[in-house]
Amino acid sequence: MNTGSPVPFVDPRTIVLLTGVMGGLMAIVLYFLQRNYPPSVKGLRYWTAGTATLFAAGLTAATRGLTPDLLSITLANLLVFSGVYLQLVGSEHFFGQKPRYWPRYRLIGMLVLVSGWFTIVEPQYLPRLMISIFVMSWLFSAHALLILRHGGRSFAYRFTLFVLVCALLSQVMRFATAWFLPTGTGILDTTPQNLIYIISYPFLMLLLAISLVLMATDRVRAEFEHLASHDSLTNALTRRNLTDVCQQELERCKRHGRTMSILLIDIDHFKSVNDNFGHQAGDRVLVQFVSAVTTLLRRADAIGRLGGEEFVVVLPETPTEVALIVAERIRAKVRELDDPARFTVSIGVATNRPGTDSVDALMARADRAMYQAKEQGRDQVVLG
Repeated sequence: MNTGSPVPFVDPRTIVLLTGVMGGLMAIVLYFLQRNYPPSVKGLRYWTAGTATLFAAGLTAATRGLTPDLLSITLANLLVFSGVYLQLVGSEHFFGQKPRYWPRYRLIGMLVLVSGWFTIVEPQYLPRLMISIFVMSWLFSAHALLILRHGGRSFAYRFTLFVLVCALLSQVMRFATAWFLPTGTGILDTTPQNLIYIISYPFLMLLLAISLVLMATDRVRAEFEHLASHDSLTNALTRRNLTDVCQQELERCKRHGRTMSILLIDIDHFKSVNDNFGHQAGDRVLVQFVSAVTTLLRRADAIGRLGGEEFVVVLPETPTEVALIVAERIRAKVRELDDPARFTVSIGVATNRPGTDSVDALMARADRAMYQAKEQGRDQVVLG
């Protein structure tokens, strides 16, 4: 008759190994994303390195009792902390933040040394556990705050925030139970609270890796949508999207009796710019022009490129007299630009007419006014 202790329904060593294997698989996924996603999606390299480090941590921790504690405990802790830290750094790069690498990692290294003291010199599990809880809680909370501040409202960001909050709560529960339940002697103990943590940890790390993939995919989708709706050179709206914006605003004016205006702008003697200074200078003029105009527009306004050197500015809730003021400001701003080409613009202004006005009719009036400005000597504003 077997009188030994009961066999736990899960083997902690198997779960730890499983954590490592899942981390390795997700590291492979992130690696191929890094190879195939556009360079504008930052942070993938650090996410890949962090997830791969967690894979190594899982394998190292699973050797507890088979290798020296310096490797299976101290090194495993360093790898876990480093992996979670690298994922945080990856997210900072992803959101365009400048990470402070060494001040934070030096603190992690010092805490690992203290943990090593309580592993080799004065073996005590509780101090090691408290250090681990502190570091993991710190990294998870910093990561969650980063997503909360800089992430959008899409599912990918909300899911990532949810996973990080769950990971943080697991550390809080681990801290609370350590003071009134037996802590055991290590990560492979079969105490109920340790088993719960061991089971939940790999799933949380897997979900975190999946959420990072979702964030990267969401960013690529947003970039493709932006490229589809914006001119690749100037970042102004494409002709198709400009027409859609103008149509929507015109319909809103018809429904609510509002007023809108458009400015049709043509860069004067643009062919001469290309002939005298080269096509690269011509591209620079287009980019500089759109950038300058954008600084004068409101959030609700829009600028789009009709083609070549012709642009349209849509001004919602703008009567004729205000549109003329905006047009004059744009004309004056262009004259002040510090560019060797020294270009000017001719601007035609048109305001919607109540009732039966259409986008084509509005554009046609602005176009006639713009050509009238050119016939009158260029570098001026004409109302259509």
